[in-house]
Amino acid sequence: MSQHTTDDDGLRSTVERARTGHEGVVDEAAATDLVRTVERSLPTDADAKDRDDALVDAASARIERDPAYERLAARVARWRYYRRILGAVPEDDAALATAYRESFRETVERGVEAGRLDARMTDFDLDTLEEALRPELDERLGYVAMETLVQRYFLRVDDDPTELPQVFWMRVAMGLALNEDDPTARAVEFYEAMARLRFVPSTPTLFHAGTSHAQLSSCYLTTVPDDLDAIFDAYGEHANLSKWSGGLGTDWTPVRATGATIDSTGVDSTGVVPFLKISNDVTAAINRSGKRRGAACAYLECWHLDFPAFCDLRRNTGDERRRTHDMNTAAWIPDLFVQRVREDGRWTLFSPDEVPDLHDSYGREFAERYEAYEEQADDGEIEQFERVDAADLWRTMLTRLFETGHPWLTFKDPCNVRSPQDHTGVVRSSNLCTEITLNTSAEETAVCNLGSVNLSRHVVVSEASSADDDTGANARLDRERLADTVETAMRMLDDVVDLNFYPSEKAERSNLRHRSVGLGVMGFHDALTDLGVPMASEEAVELAGDLQERVAYHAILNSSKLARERDPYDSYEGSKWDRDIFPQDTIERLEAERGESVAVDPEESLDWTAVREHVAAHGMRNSNTMAVAPTATISTIAGTTPSVEPRYSNLYVKSNMSGEFTVANERLVADLKREGLWDDGMVDRLKYHDGSVQEIREVPESVRDLHRGAFEIDPRHQVRVAAQRGVWIDQSQSLNVFFPGTDGSVLDDVYQRAWESGLKTTYYLRTLGASQIEKSTLDLSEYDGTQFRDSAGDGRDSAGNSHDTGATSDDTGGELPSVEDPTCDACQ
Repeated sequence: MSQHTTDDDGLRSTVERARTGHEGVVDEAAATDLVRTVERSLPTDADAKDRDDALVDAASARIERDPAYERLAARVARWRYYRRILGAVPEDDAALATAYRESFRETVERGVEAGRLDARMTDFDLDTLEEALRPELDERLGYVAMETLVQRYFLRVDDDPTELPQVFWMRVAMGLALNEDDPTARAVEFYEAMARLRFVPSTPTLFHAGTSHAQLSSCYLTTVPDDLDAIFDAYGEHANLSKWSGGLGTDWTPVRATGATIDSTGVDSTGVVPFLKISNDVTAAINRSGKRRGAACAYLECWHLDFPAFCDLRRNTGDERRRTHDMNTAAWIPDLFVQRVREDGRWTLFSPDEVPDLHDSYGREFAERYEAYEEQADDGEIEQFERVDAADLWRTMLTRLFETGHPWLTFKDPCNVRSPQDHTGVVRSSNLCTEITLNTSAEETAVCNLGSVNLSRHVVVSEASSADDDTGANARLDRERLADTVETAMRMLDDVVDLNFYPSEKAERSNLRHRSVGLGVMGFHDALTDLGVPMASEEAVELAGDLQERVAYHAILNSSKLARERDPYDSYEGSKWDRDIFPQDTIERLEAERGESVAVDPEESLDWTAVREHVAAHGMRNSNTMAVAPTATISTIAGTTPSVEPRYSNLYVKSNMSGEFTVANERLVADLKREGLWDDGMVDRLKYHDGSVQEIREVPESVRDLHRGAFEIDPRHQVRVAAQRGVWIDQSQSLNVFFPGTDGSVLDDVYQRAWESGLKTTYYLRTLGASQIEKSTLDLSEYDGTQFRDSAGDGRDSAGNSHDTGATSDDTGGELPSVEDPTCDACQ
């Protein structure tokens, strides 16, 4: 093996430059060890790229020792990419700035010439935009972020990436500013928000903004009619939507059930399952050349006669012709069903062709129509129906959910009762990631455009603080910065509507008429940690509500300001906004429909008078303004925790389409260093405990509380946090449930509480493998039900308590726990 340590461009000089600012961790001895490790792995004919590859691998393998190695790996990965794009690594900041300016103009001109970029991109004042670039902000991109961007996000011409990181952000900013009155000034504004990682649009927008086919929207929701031609037309539309990176949520409830008579032929229907199998195969066929996978979720209302078979679609046993392993499934659940479960009542399954108005009704109206159909069935006026115990069907849902991760549980009535658009139709399903709640019909495909505010970038630390200060002691929310970010974000999201390339006429018609957007948040757990607030605390519940109220305040106000500037959306008249009914006001309406209280506090802490007056005077630009998406990928780019989720673990392996990466909690490491507890022994103990500090008693209790992982926080508490946040959201949240046990009665309690608290939707159920359950430190039996509702242990039947693992299990048998990102980036 050769030794490569001599010239200025050599291995040792690269390590020396890369460890700048981290000499306390990567000292002379550690640097020498790193160099020797790389030298041993290099062939004799290694070039600069080989050296960089080996150095990145060696540094990333040491991330578990200290997060400083992540920064070192990120720098080398970035320099490796500079060499690929620029031909050499700039020697200093001035050289980098010059190279950036030249590369920016060349990228824009080359992209337009190749037909990859919109021709209007050269109409900007490129000199001004060159000067606005901030190459130093490349330092904010971590190793996983760089790898993800290079492999999947940077614009490619002739299959080669052409964008430097800040050019990428500027290209997206320019693409979203094309229709602005002053495109160059707005592009600079948009760039600053993204490059500083304060706001990041969803993946389709990052992929396609400024390109010649600017499909920027994230989510599409469709309804499939009960007609053979329409069903196959739907397959075509779904394929086109997937082709352009859209995630699909499809309502299949209108399709008649197995055994129902087809009038035109006089034969019995085979039901909805065979059509879902075809839909599954259409989804699997779309891969976008590895850039992202096609992904869809099928929804079925739980009174549909085929619903029990629907629950089995993701099972690994049974007839493969009736299984959909590549498509997600979700149950659409009316309140009446949950009430029947709680009453230990019976439930009737129907074929939708005989009860045509059930799917389009909700609340008390649904209950009245449903009970009338039950009477008709008793009188022999309905041919196709079946009676089951509601609790048995609920138990089946939870068992399948635990076994396979599906069907996700989503609640029809809160989605509709709280919808701002109750005057123009019905919410018939959610989307692929369960955060979108928009009306659909045979004539309109609902569309939503997403982006997320990074809350952790809006927590600032006082200059008076020091390394010896307690975590959060001098941290605060920068309210002005948050207001500015939300204002910019709402303008960017509204611009998406007009710039978007629509794969179908129904999607274009819907989006231009309603202009729905979904401003979300990410980095919630990081923000809590920076503020010194444990996720498993009452203060976290309060902060979830307070932060979201502030986001809602500015999102709604700025949508109204855009309405003043650009006119209200077409279907505004008659909406809840038009009737002075805001999201927090709809909790009382939900309580009235249910006849019982909802376990959240809708009291306003801000003065909403100015917002209400502005909306009354100018209307709203967007029918819907907020939705909390999963953000698994864009949060990686932003270097923060996903969405509103708890941190998965303090030390784990993250898997996505870009590879596998070790993730360490830098905030925990900083706290342990402050306590004098971070050393190789602590690393080994963390690995033994799967990234948990709960059993390491030398760690102070306050630090242990602050750094609980997702499976160390009672899922019922996570429901409470989400429910309080949900008061202020006009759509929904992608709420993953992290369930560390196998007790079906507790699982039942989790989802009952989700319904009681007014949550609209839930997302994945994540479970632990058997070996990890044995090491779990969370005692679910200790949860105090009086925190949430009067009766927690009411003797409901368990579901799935004989199963010790599931399809979403995170037991990999390796040294570190592992989590895999969801299969679609549309909402991410």
